[in-house]
Amino acid sequence: MQSIHPETTSIGWIGTGVMGKSMCSHLLKAGYTASIYNRSPKKMDSLVAMGAKPCASPKEVAQKSDIVFSIVGFPADVEEVLLGGDGVLAGLRPGCVMVDMTTSRPMLAQEIYRRAKEVGVASLDAPVSGGDIGAKEARLSIMVGGDRSAFEMLEPIWKLLGKTFVYQGAAGCGQHTKMVNQTLIASSMVGLCEALLYAKNSGLDPATVLESVSSGAAGSWSLSNLLPRILKEDYSPGFFVDHFVKDLGIVLEEAARMNIVMPGVDLAKRLYNQLQDMGHGSSGTQALWLAVQSNKKT
Repeated sequence: MQSIHPETTSIGWIGTGVMGKSMCSHLLKAGYTASIYNRSPKKMDSLVAMGAKPCASPKEVAQKSDIVFSIVGFPADVEEVLLGGDGVLAGLRPGCVMVDMTTSRPMLAQEIYRRAKEVGVASLDAPVSGGDIGAKEARLSIMVGGDRSAFEMLEPIWKLLGKTFVYQGAAGCGQHTKMVNQTLIASSMVGLCEALLYAKNSGLDPATVLESVSSGAAGSWSLSNLLPRILKEDYSPGFFVDHFVKDLGIVLEEAARMNIVMPGVDLAKRLYNQLQDMGHGSSGTQALWLAVQSNKKT
C-alpha cells in the first residue's frame, strides 16, 4: 500500500456505536473517504450525513477500502464481521490492512492475524481506552499488536484517533495490554464506590471530598470523570456494563491459562454481575455504585 493520505486512502469502518461513531467522524473530518457498516443502520445516520457511504455488509466495506477498522461488542461479533463468509477477509484485497479495535480475546487476535496473513492482508489488534469522552475528543490510548511495519504505516490515522498509541508486540499483545488496563480499572472502580459509600455514611459532602482527593495520590481518571456522573445520578454509558463484564471474563480466562490468581478482578466481576442482575447491563460502568450501596451488612 502507498503512504496513507486522505486523497489516496479509502477507509472502511465497521461498528458505529458509542465509540465507533466518534472515532470514524474524526477520519471524515480529516478528509478521508469512508465506507461504513453497522448492524443497526440507524446508528450510521450521523456519519452518512457527514459523507460516509453506507454498506450492506462487512464484505462490501472491505471491497471498497484500503484499511478497514472494526469496533464491535463481543468476540463472537469480531469473528462474524472479520472471518465470516460475508466478512472483511472475504472482500479485502492483498496488501490492504484490517484493524480490530474491539476489546477481545488475545487468542482470537492471533487467529485473525494468521488467517489474514494467508491471504496477504496485514492485521492489527488495537483496542482502546478512554471511553466515550476519549473517543469524542480524540484522546484515546491505543494499544497495538501485530506487524510493526503496519503499525508504523498507520501513524497518521492513530494521531487522528488518540493522544497515545504504542506498539506492544506480536499479534494478541494489544489485547493483552487492554486486559492489564481493565484489571487496573476493575479494582479502582470498586474502591471508588466504597470510598463514596464511606463518605456519604460519615456525613461528608462527596463533592467537597472530591476536591481534596482528586488532586492527591488517590487521583485517577475514573475518580475525575465517573464520580461526578454518579453524584448526578447519570448512569448513561461511556462504556457498557455488559462489555466490561465480558472484558473481566477474558482477564480471568487468561489468568487461569497462565495459572495465576486475581482476587480483585474476581470481586469486581461478581459485583458487576450483580449489577447486571439489577437490570443495568446497558448502563455505564459507573453504575457499579448502585450495586455497592445496595449491599447491607447482616
